[in-house]
Amino acid sequence: MWQEERYQRIRALLSTLQQVSTDRIVGELGVSRETVRRDLLELEALGELRRVHGGAVPVHSEPPIAERVHTRVKYKRAIARLAASLTASGQTLFLDAGSTTSVLADELATQSGLTIITNSFDVARKIGAAGNGANEVLMLGGTVGGPVCATAGGVTVAEIHRYRADLALLSPVGVDAECGATSYDLREADVARAMADNARQRVLLADFSKIGVCSRMSYCAADRIDHLVTNASAQALPAYAALESVVGAVSIA
Repeated sequence: MWQEERYQRIRALLSTLQQVSTDRIVGELGVSRETVRRDLLELEALGELRRVHGGAVPVHSEPPIAERVHTRVKYKRAIARLAASLTASGQTLFLDAGSTTSVLADELATQSGLTIITNSFDVARKIGAAGNGANEVLMLGGTVGGPVCATAGGVTVAEIHRYRADLALLSPVGVDAECGATSYDLREADVARAMADNARQRVLLADFSKIGVCSRMSYCAADRIDHLVTNASAQALPAYAALESVVGAVSIA
């Protein structure tokens, strides 16, 4: 079993169980305890889990965006560049709050003629401060809180339903053929679901670490995903083939 495949299986176990023993990982992966020990050490060094006696737990239910934007930056930038190429002047876009959509905002800030509707302060700041008003940015109201600096709650969802967008560009915690696009936080999932429901097309931005991961809240079935943008590394994962078979299209960054 390839190293990245083992990492992905460990991430999926943690996402599902929230605590996983070394013995469980050994049994699930069919590898030695020493291999699991090295994998857990590496994933801990990457900030993806915390080792405890007998196994591992997540570092946080969903790390703050200030931390997430510094993980797998190379892959997120490649995804963001490709996702930005799917947009065109004159379009209205939904962007939710996430580390990958924050990187996408850097790319969109160099374009013009877009109307961007977002609940992310980071996205609004990056696009609003660039281009001398070349793009229109609409910041959704609502309650501020959670692991990302964004608005959420009933007011935010109600505002989303006032608009129709050409594209919803969303950054899930995980995406899987069976679970679809998922989030850990209920309020973030409600926002993403409303954006998905009120857009003509749904574009999911998910680096390889999110492929095959099912988090707590599903907000968009896999067969409703019009376009998945991910990395070449995802193609080696067992969950990729099933996902590719049900989504509308896949672009590899």
